[in-house]
Amino acid sequence: MNTSTALLTDHYELTMLQASLADGTAQRRSVFELFARRLPDGRRYGVVAGVNRLLDALEQFRFDEQAIAFLADRGVVDQVTRDWLADYRFSGDIAGYADGEIFFPGSPVLVVESSFAEAVLLETVFLSILNHDSAVASAASRMTWWAGGRPCIEMGSRRTHEEAAVASALAAYIAGFATTSNLEAARRYGIPSAGTSAHSFTLLHDTEKEAFTSQVDALGKRTTLLVDTYDVAEAVRTAIEITGPELGAVRLDSGDLPSLAGQVREQLDALGATKTRIIVTSDLDEFQIAALAPAPVDGYGVGTSLVTGSGYPTCGFVYKLVAREDASGELLPVAKKSPDKMSIGGRKWALRRRTTAGVAEAELIGVGSRPEDDGDDRELLRPLVKGGEIVGRTTPAESQAHHLKVRDELPRFASQLSRGEPALPTQYVGDFAAQNPFAPRSHT
Repeated sequence: MNTSTALLTDHYELTMLQASLADGTAQRRSVFELFARRLPDGRRYGVVAGVNRLLDALEQFRFDEQAIAFLADRGVVDQVTRDWLADYRFSGDIAGYADGEIFFPGSPVLVVESSFAEAVLLETVFLSILNHDSAVASAASRMTWWAGGRPCIEMGSRRTHEEAAVASALAAYIAGFATTSNLEAARRYGIPSAGTSAHSFTLLHDTEKEAFTSQVDALGKRTTLLVDTYDVAEAVRTAIEITGPELGAVRLDSGDLPSLAGQVREQLDALGATKTRIIVTSDLDEFQIAALAPAPVDGYGVGTSLVTGSGYPTCGFVYKLVAREDASGELLPVAKKSPDKMSIGGRKWALRRRTTAGVAEAELIGVGSRPEDDGDDRELLRPLVKGGEIVGRTTPAESQAHHLKVRDELPRFASQLSRGEPALPTQYVGDFAAQNPFAPRSHT
């Protein structure tokens, strides 16, 4: 199986390379920045995910013989360019926000510094990974916040591309989900997996009692029984008749979930199954999870809404050249000035300004000198690649812990699901402060 990621890119990356090799600009030192100009409407913050997958893709970004032969057969680029590509190895530096970090409009989520030729080829693969994974993580974070400590199960594999399903499971875990139903994600990333049965298992048997008995015999009394295939109240009675009060959980997958959960809780308690948990599924999203907060629910299974970013399947990240070497060898800030698509030139630093109580106040971004640190600012850009060597990998568990920690820094209103501005303002420091294109927009 070919594991090269080099052709996970757009045709024009290579044609730009050919032209720059021919005119001598390919080796100019350059800085590219990956950022979002805005958050989706109604979102107060975004969550970075996919950084470790990006580093894996960078490690496999090699134009092997098959890739070079393909480019030759299609006439995509000339022989000089193909020879250059055959020796491609990224040798520059990359800094970025960690998996699980919070971002806002203008946040320099990724900063790539190398020759123009080396960096420009990475645009598409970097954007495709971070746009997808961060969209899933941003939705997942809202869900886990409103779950209020109740575990969330990722179960969206059947609602997206098979590889996107694996990436979605990882992104959801980073943003606080407890388990996934996807076994490849469990194998590849060590994420805890969970699952018991679907309605088809009940329908396979002549009676619901036979189905429940079979499942309990196979999996034990701590299993989760799906109780809404026929009549919920009858199914709960049957379940407790078979297991007694030791039944692990019942799952509800349809109906008026808040009222039904209340009825089932009362029934379970009356039957002595006071420790049997209630898990709810059925096309949940963050709004339904918030509505279920007062209900006696012990966990949520989320699928379609999660893997599609809950209505926003991309973060709108872009990858722009913000500085390049001039004739004297110094870095010259450059920026796109198109209306509604502005960028700000220069290699950035980024800090999360916090109060003495540790509550985040602003996303502070600048070029050059930094403001005096009063001890509460937090550095956001971490070294990911130094001189072509990957130095910034983290484990999924470390990324999840980081996310939960930095989310706790946000002001409480950041959890609101109503339409509003980002939870933190993006503030620029220095000569370009007045140029901020990421200031809050009017909704009038």
